[in-house]
Amino acid sequence: MRHGIVLFTSDRGITPSVAAKAAEDNGFDTFYVPEHTHIPTRRAAAHPGTGDESLPDDRYMRTLDPWVSLATAAAVTSRIRLATAVALPVESDPITLAKTIASLDHLSGGRVTVGAGFGWNTDELSDHRVPAGRRRTVLREYLDAMRALWNQEEASYDGEFVSFGPSWAWPKPVQPQPPVLIGAGGGPKTFAWIAANADGWITTPLEQDITGKVDALHDNWRAAGRAGHPEIVVLAAVKPSAEDIATWERIGVTEIIWGLPDKSEDEVISFLGRHARRLGLTSDEGAATAAEASATGHAERSGSR
Repeated sequence: MRHGIVLFTSDRGITPSVAAKAAEDNGFDTFYVPEHTHIPTRRAAAHPGTGDESLPDDRYMRTLDPWVSLATAAAVTSRIRLATAVALPVESDPITLAKTIASLDHLSGGRVTVGAGFGWNTDELSDHRVPAGRRRTVLREYLDAMRALWNQEEASYDGEFVSFGPSWAWPKPVQPQPPVLIGAGGGPKTFAWIAANADGWITTPLEQDITGKVDALHDNWRAAGRAGHPEIVVLAAVKPSAEDIATWERIGVTEIIWGLPDKSEDEVISFLGRHARRLGLTSDEGAATAAEASATGHAERSGSR
C-alpha cells in the first residue's frame, strides 16, 4: 500500500514545488493538489462537509491552478507521481486540457494521475455552462475525447458536449493513457460510473468505514468485465488508527493520502519528516538526509531572491 501527500494549495505558505520535493525526499509515492477555478459569492450549493453554503476553509477561493502547480513540482522531482485530488475537467476546454495533461506527462516522464470530481459546487459549474444534472455525462464525454487525443494518431470525437473532426495532437502521454481516479461519495451510481469509465476511486473525507463500499466497487468492476482491480485511494481526513490502516490494506486499498497544511516551508518539511518516520517510509538517518536536502534547497531559493 502506497502513501501520498495532498497539499490544499493556496497563495500562502509552502509552494507546490517545495512540498513535492520534500515529499519525494521523505519516501512518499504521490503528490496531489486540488482544483477550484473560482467560488461564486452568491451560492446555493451546499458543501458536503458543512451541509450548507458555508465553506470550511478559505483556501477554496485561493486554490492555485493544479496543472501549473504540478508542472513546478515536475521540474524539481524525478520519482514521485503527480496527481490531482481532485481536478474538475469539465471546467476546462477538453482539447486544451488534453494537451496540458499530455505535455505534463511527457515532460515528467509518465508520472501523471488524473483524480477527477463531478463537482459538488454546482454554482461554480454553472459559470462554466455545465448543467448540474448532466455533469456526469459531461465528464464522461470529456474523458473519452481526451483519451482519443492521447491515443489516436488522427483523433476525432462526436458527442453532445464535445465534438471535433479528425485532428493531430502531440505530444502523446508517455503512459498509454494517464490513469483516471474519481473522487466522489461511494454509492451504486458512482461505482457503476467508475467501472465503466475510470481506473479507480478516491474516497471523500467523510468516509471512514469503507469495507462494504470496496466490495461493491469490486462487484461493479467485475460486472463491467474489467480486468485486474480498481485503484482505491483513501483520503485520510482524520488520523486513522493502526487497525484502520491494516484493515484498509487487507481489503485492497492501494494508497492513503495524507493532508499537508499550507504553512511555512520549515513547518511542513518538519511534519513530512516526522510523518514519514511514523509510517516507516524512512529511517531517522534517511529523514535527516531528506531534511538536509530540503534545507539546502530552501537556502538556495532564499539566496536567489
